[in-house]
Amino acid sequence: MTKLLPSRAAFGLGVCALALSAPAAAQAADVNIYSSRQPALIQPLLDAFTKETGLTTATIFIEKGLEERIKAEGANSPADVVLTVDIGRLDATKQAGVLQPLEDAVIEKDIPAAFRDAGKEWSGVTSRARVVYASKERVGDEAITYESLADPKWKGKICIRSGQHQYNVALIAAYLAHHGEAATRTWLTGLRDNLASAPEGGDRDQARNIAAGQCDIAIGNTYYVGLMRNNEKEPEQKEWANAIKVVLPTFENGGTHVNISGMGLAKNAPNRDNAVKFMEFLATDEAQRIYAEVNYEYPLKPGVALSETVKSFGELKPDTLSLSDIAANRAKASELVDEVGFDNGPKS
Repeated sequence: MTKLLPSRAAFGLGVCALALSAPAAAQAADVNIYSSRQPALIQPLLDAFTKETGLTTATIFIEKGLEERIKAEGANSPADVVLTVDIGRLDATKQAGVLQPLEDAVIEKDIPAAFRDAGKEWSGVTSRARVVYASKERVGDEAITYESLADPKWKGKICIRSGQHQYNVALIAAYLAHHGEAATRTWLTGLRDNLASAPEGGDRDQARNIAAGQCDIAIGNTYYVGLMRNNEKEPEQKEWANAIKVVLPTFENGGTHVNISGMGLAKNAPNRDNAVKFMEFLATDEAQRIYAEVNYEYPLKPGVALSETVKSFGELKPDTLSLSDIAANRAKASELVDEVGFDNGPKS
């Protein structure tokens, strides 16, 4: 059984009301989950957990400001587990001091070290790759590296969302870790000048732009392709997805940049033992399969089968760069985006 905890708006009285309401909310279920993922995207996972353990869950969806919410609730926060996406959000949650270290043999055995925090405050659950969407009509079968996106041959042919979006900041941070600041500034300038127009929209919009002929390639996350291909409610998105193919770019001396969906144990978890059981469950074969299949992501536990949609993208060879190294470079990456005027679009 899964319940939905009230949102910030439902409390209506600000931080004081949040703190006063927390003890009652803590009784809502055996595990209280604060998530930045839409409830529908994790519900099958929660149902499977309850079926296996008999423990109930309550979720609250907080798209932005999740760490601030937990911090405002303080010691009385009902939060047991935090579920969020992107190394940036995970690191922000850690830096806010609302997580606690968890040394757990099950998680450490099932989730590779590259996808876990060195301080043990967060762990990945599934991963997604930041790839190239390419026009089936106008782009031949060719290998593309992240470095080659700055090649003048792509001038006027690339679409992308804001360079300051967390997904792009993480990619630029990875480039920094591989190549250093000077080379990254040069690359980012070249990529900017290859854009068809100023960055705007989200990853799905870039696929739409390719289908409309506004550009030939774009940078986006793999799971959006799965969501578009299987979108029965908005058939036009299927058309966008059918217009593109997924190219898995690599760094010249590395693999494909990946990011994660992750989890952390809340600092003041009132149901700590149950929370740990839930986190261990997320590392099991069954949970990895469900989570990855529902969200069109890659399981992090070795040996778990991919969904047919994800498998169709080709063999992923993830970059071995630690996500902690990427997190450490995010601030500089964001500075470089502004420094080169990336979001202002190409310059002649």
